[in-house]
Amino acid sequence: MQTWDFILAKLKNDTRLVLLVVIDSFGSSPGRKGFKMVVTEDGDLQGSVGGGVMEYRLVEQARRLFGTPRKPFIRRQDHHAENTEDSSGLVCSGSQVIAFYLLDKTFLPVAEELAKAKSGQLTYNETAIRFTATENVENEQVEIFDNDHWILTEHHGYRHFLYLFGAGHVSVSVSRMFRQLGFYITVFDNRNSELATFKSNSFAHEKHIIDYKDTARHIPEGDHVYVAIMTFAHKNDSLVLEKLLDKKIKYLGMMGSAEKVASVFSGLENRGIPRHLLDKVDSPIGLPIGSQTPDEIAVSIAAKIIQVKNG
Repeated sequence: MQTWDFILAKLKNDTRLVLLVVIDSFGSSPGRKGFKMVVTEDGDLQGSVGGGVMEYRLVEQARRLFGTPRKPFIRRQDHHAENTEDSSGLVCSGSQVIAFYLLDKTFLPVAEELAKAKSGQLTYNETAIRFTATENVENEQVEIFDNDHWILTEHHGYRHFLYLFGAGHVSVSVSRMFRQLGFYITVFDNRNSELATFKSNSFAHEKHIIDYKDTARHIPEGDHVYVAIMTFAHKNDSLVLEKLLDKKIKYLGMMGSAEKVASVFSGLENRGIPRHLLDKVDSPIGLPIGSQTPDEIAVSIAAKIIQVKNG
């Protein structure tokens, strides 16, 4: 169970808890920035902030908050042999800073929003934990001004979003592949929702029947957005592609043979679409590995999108 699911379940049970968050870390610290641990009033533990004797002491400190509540605070842990006020008991070198947040049912609305959000930005500071739902997350940041003022922002949820136009057999295979790769997958088609491959696609997070004339309004912009066009008809591919050529997205690909691609591109040029817009389209889609089956095509598309994502 993920940390936020665990927190949500406890708060729904009206169980108080302390969330420990590693705000920053340095050197060979065993607890890295963003590590989390939950200590509940009914005795459960979830997660880790580094382990060992240090973690044991931090858990004991967290448990004392149930008897003497206090506002959020941070504690520095130095991992070396010297015995100082901030010594962790570990000798692996480095250090880390942990924030303590006592949460009760008043935090439940935020926990519920976190559970249902596809993506967003979490902010931890000296007053509270806040969440903003957005697919276009700002750069993560951390600053510790002093023991009473700090901020950590981090991404929550999915980082990459794949939009598939066409709900056929290849779409199912691509959805399966990208589900394993951690993408949030949305499938669109303009046929009846009773289409067998549309109904059987259990890998997509969302599935929608739309009019392809409305394609543009369904696709956001940003470096987190990837689109693959694989509809059942050339005219649909052409329509969807035309609606997306002006979009500022990370990847736009269209499935088809070289002959089909040439035909679609020629038709769009004849309607006044500049060639430089068509040149940015990955088509024929994917890496050229001689793919034949839907699963092989999915591998080809995945390899190309991973190359674009990491490049």
